[in-house]
Amino acid sequence: MPTITLPDGSTREFDKPVIARDVAASIGKRLAADALGCKVDGELHDLSTVLDRDCSLSIVTPKRRDGGLDPDGLFLIRHSAAHVMAEAIQRIVPGALLVYGPPLDTGFYYDIRFPEDRPLREGDFEAIEAEMARIVAEDRGFSRYELPHDEGMRKLQAEGSKYKLDNALRAHEAGSPTLSWYATGTPGENWEDLCRGPHVPSTGRIGAFRVMSLASSYWHGDENSDRLTRVYGTAFPTQADLDAHLAQIEEARHRDHRVLGKQLHLFHIDEAVGQGLVLWTPNGAIIRKELQDWIGEHLHQMGYSDVFCPHIGKLDLYKTSGHFPYYAESQFVPLMEREFLKGVADDGCSCAQLSNMLATGEIDGYLLKPMNCPHHVKIYASQPRSYRDLPVRLSEFGTVYRWEQSGELNGMTRVRCFTVDDAHLFVREDQIGQEVMGCLSLVKLAFTTLGLSDFRVRVGLRDPDSGKYVGNPEVWDKAEAACREAARSLGATVSEEPGEAAFYGPKIDFIVKDVIGREWQLGTVQVDYNLPERFDLSYVGADNRAHRPVMIHRAPFGSFERFVAVLIEHFAGAFPTWLSPEQARVLPVSEKSFEYAQEVLGRLKAARVRATADLGNDRLQAKIKVAAEMKIPYLLVVGPRDQEHATVSVRVRGIQKDLGAMPLEVFVRELESEIASRGVSPMVGVEGARV
Repeated sequence: MPTITLPDGSTREFDKPVIARDVAASIGKRLAADALGCKVDGELHDLSTVLDRDCSLSIVTPKRRDGGLDPDGLFLIRHSAAHVMAEAIQRIVPGALLVYGPPLDTGFYYDIRFPEDRPLREGDFEAIEAEMARIVAEDRGFSRYELPHDEGMRKLQAEGSKYKLDNALRAHEAGSPTLSWYATGTPGENWEDLCRGPHVPSTGRIGAFRVMSLASSYWHGDENSDRLTRVYGTAFPTQADLDAHLAQIEEARHRDHRVLGKQLHLFHIDEAVGQGLVLWTPNGAIIRKELQDWIGEHLHQMGYSDVFCPHIGKLDLYKTSGHFPYYAESQFVPLMEREFLKGVADDGCSCAQLSNMLATGEIDGYLLKPMNCPHHVKIYASQPRSYRDLPVRLSEFGTVYRWEQSGELNGMTRVRCFTVDDAHLFVREDQIGQEVMGCLSLVKLAFTTLGLSDFRVRVGLRDPDSGKYVGNPEVWDKAEAACREAARSLGATVSEEPGEAAFYGPKIDFIVKDVIGREWQLGTVQVDYNLPERFDLSYVGADNRAHRPVMIHRAPFGSFERFVAVLIEHFAGAFPTWLSPEQARVLPVSEKSFEYAQEVLGRLKAARVRATADLGNDRLQAKIKVAAEMKIPYLLVVGPRDQEHATVSVRVRGIQKDLGAMPLEVFVRELESEIASRGVSPMVGVEGARV
């Protein structure tokens, strides 16, 4: 006689085991019609799940109450669409062997081994989608059945797919006593696949779908193993939802920072220099320096002290901090001292032995710094500290190095060398709340100034069941409580996510949504009781005894490389005037106005405006086109009449015609004001100033 607790806290009692679908029907016909699946005690299940004990139950539908798409509903739709796509592909290419096909945040994929004489091509997409449409129209139910492990293995051995046998063995090793299959229709009569589930009730519930692209992959990600084809697709509850997603993809392509970075001459990545190593070209360097100078002004006002640290440090430093070996796989290989290398060579050390010593850090050497924290810790420890000295706030635009796999590198968003607007605060326990709030207010100021006002806050907590975290649980409790309290004070949506903490302490991350709805994790603030303990930091308290400080890590922008990449895509390259590499360009209508154009240019430069003049022989419309492609905020067209009246004809970025003549001095004054205010959008014109 199970008692079912619903999301609103109400309960329903049943006199025998009940199917989740029937519970939905007991709540309402509309809910039953919309239902795709359910969550039992927080775990996602099929709608056909039998409830034979007391539990909490929520019914999963395509959309939430606020009208947004339900992530669990999307998971079910996309997992089911992956099966339908796989069935359609096997109809078209009968010899195709399925490997695995999980859902993703934006869709799903299926890794498939195709016959050498019949690879899949993009030209097959239309036929696959047509076959999928037929399967969806048949509205066949997703039927689950289970077999004991041994019986299931015999079934798979008879079918002869080494990929499915491997999947089954992995499920058994993970503790599953049975193997489960899903058939789209009647088991034994319709298409089926080894799968844990869950799925939507029937193929007809999938909605709208699209086969998106192909990519190469390898079995288990091992490039020495079988080469597979990864077929990507996506699915949504309705065609309107799919159309909106495809439009977002097209807009994202239009805003791709790698394309715009090249077009606007912002950065360059050269194979001769190395993958993931960004060369900031003059235009990009202007943006970076403007951001650095702006945040630097606020750091000075808030009492931060600038420091500079070397790009390498002794390996023992990072062993003490815990960065080695905790993050060994994402760090460059340690640099060995010459004497050490000569010694092991003289001792006949083999390559395998040396490789093992490098992996475990059993060498005398150095490491390209993966973090700035240990260096700042040593600056703090370089002199005695009193409770009156705290907080000590040390800031640095510090460059760090991470070994990212080549397949994970992506423009400026995933690189091997990046600079962080890093700072570390050493505080007394009674100062934690105020200092964390100060850090959070700085992050919030940075985002709102740059028009990134749509953000949420994620509090990353430790996972009690994980062994990756260091330090006393009581200390963690204090740090997590401080983060929770500070995050709630921001007035933004706050979520808590166990397992997202750094190994040394909890953190507060800002998840920013750009203008086309994509989310980016940018600024971060972290409370750390552990590094001060590991480095035995202290200060002399009012009681004349030694006390342990608490350390706060914070970075409003995070990586400059990633932050600028996000800004490029957020603004589609059309930066606010104060950040634009070129803020104004003077365009003479003919050679007769060259002299006046240079006079206007001189006045702009005197006002410290980044400006140029196009004195080429092209026609005016061609000059305007070139300048528009560079996304310059202001174009100043000048001719004989402008020279006579000391005016400029102003064309604002995004507006297809001149706003009319404006006195040069008025324009300069208004432009100076806009730059100083760091407004997000260019001025549209100054009423009453035109002649």
